[in-house]
Amino acid sequence: MTTDVLIVGSGPTGLTLAVDLARRGVSFRIVEREADRTGSRGKGLQPRSLEVFDDLGVIDEILATGQIYPVIRIYAGRVPIWKAHMHKRQEPSEAVPYPMTIMQPQWRVERILRDRLAELGGHVESGVELVGFAQDADGVTAVLRKESGETESVRARYLVGADGGRSVVRKTLGVGFVGETREDERMILGDVKIDGLERDAWHLYINLLKRQLKVGLCPLPNTDTFQLTAPLPAGAVPDLSFETFRQIVTEGTGRRDVVLREVSWASVYRVNIRMVDRYRVGRAFLAGDAAHVHSPAGGQGLNTGVQDAYNLGWKLARVLAGGPESLLDTYEAERKPIAEHILGLSTRLLDQAGKGGSAKAFKRDAETSQLLLTYRGGPLARGEHGGDRMPDGRLDGLTTRFDVLRGPHFTLFTTQPVRAPRADVQVYPVAEGQAPFVLVRPDGYIALTAQTYEEVEDYLALV
Repeated sequence: MTTDVLIVGSGPTGLTLAVDLARRGVSFRIVEREADRTGSRGKGLQPRSLEVFDDLGVIDEILATGQIYPVIRIYAGRVPIWKAHMHKRQEPSEAVPYPMTIMQPQWRVERILRDRLAELGGHVESGVELVGFAQDADGVTAVLRKESGETESVRARYLVGADGGRSVVRKTLGVGFVGETREDERMILGDVKIDGLERDAWHLYINLLKRQLKVGLCPLPNTDTFQLTAPLPAGAVPDLSFETFRQIVTEGTGRRDVVLREVSWASVYRVNIRMVDRYRVGRAFLAGDAAHVHSPAGGQGLNTGVQDAYNLGWKLARVLAGGPESLLDTYEAERKPIAEHILGLSTRLLDQAGKGGSAKAFKRDAETSQLLLTYRGGPLARGEHGGDRMPDGRLDGLTTRFDVLRGPHFTLFTTQPVRAPRADVQVYPVAEGQAPFVLVRPDGYIALTAQTYEEVEDYLALV
């Protein structure tokens, strides 16, 4: 079977890419080794990711079923000693319609994206594993294996590895994964049902003398479940039995009235801080955890993967429609510096929250929202604001910039009466602007600000 793009992995990164390609009419297949993905895993959706989900048509359900983070309540023994909100409360503004980080268990984010993919005519092939591939000048030949053991050869023009930190795609390509694994910083994670614990706060029970977490219990929105986190002692053999979780809850909280009832998902998390040295090898690309793995501090990993997919999707579609192949090189050029920055940020936040950390270590600000990230100075940025995120804002009546940007097209805001330079560009007249011509990319970043229409045409010839 032949397809344009083969996506390996159906986490948020792979699903975001699949939804984006589906709405662009690109043929693709998305395969997932696991027959059933569960678990809350990463649970924070940053403001920039919410803007992406607005564009992809899933924001209403994301907001309806999620919530802003509850108050953090820290205990020494059974006594609460400090409480505060992780994020400063902000109201929506014209420029930033989604200012708050939203809590959503990852299983629900994936379900919402799968439902959207189905609306667009696509689906995930679950229980299908990539076992190998080879590429040539014209495409990639991949071998897939189903749970039954049956194998299939697939021909694709491009391959995208969104298959996580243990990526088969990355290993097959031989791409370096540089960084560190902190074996002494392991966590037990679980989705648990508990009686006797209030759901109005994220409960963190600490050893005050050692300034170390004993157990964290965070209520997941619109469920009867808590996400449990607890440190795993150095050298300890992981035991994910019900009895282990019961002991963690009982000893960690010191409360007999807090009773564990069920463990629906469990995992061991090792702090890995790594990233690839290449995002592209020929016709194969890496995205999400396959390209970079972070500490959980700051809630950046899932969101960075979503942004990878959002950057790559329109470029793949454009090249498949006849655009220059060189456009695909800009994926690495734009996303690798972002990943390096995010890796540094999440590592710093992790270290602040460790030994000697203060209450401030739990605070988050604009730095983690991903709204300030920019491609300025990159290969596709032209003009004063080239590479910057285009903010939302009122245009006329009830129309906003995001209303105009929503969809798979370029958008040209202009004060001049001009025609669309090509079919995938929508022209929107404005009375005044930063420049006579402001071209916005399909992913919502400013491509260029220009004084003449010819500059716009010259730019579009490059993409």
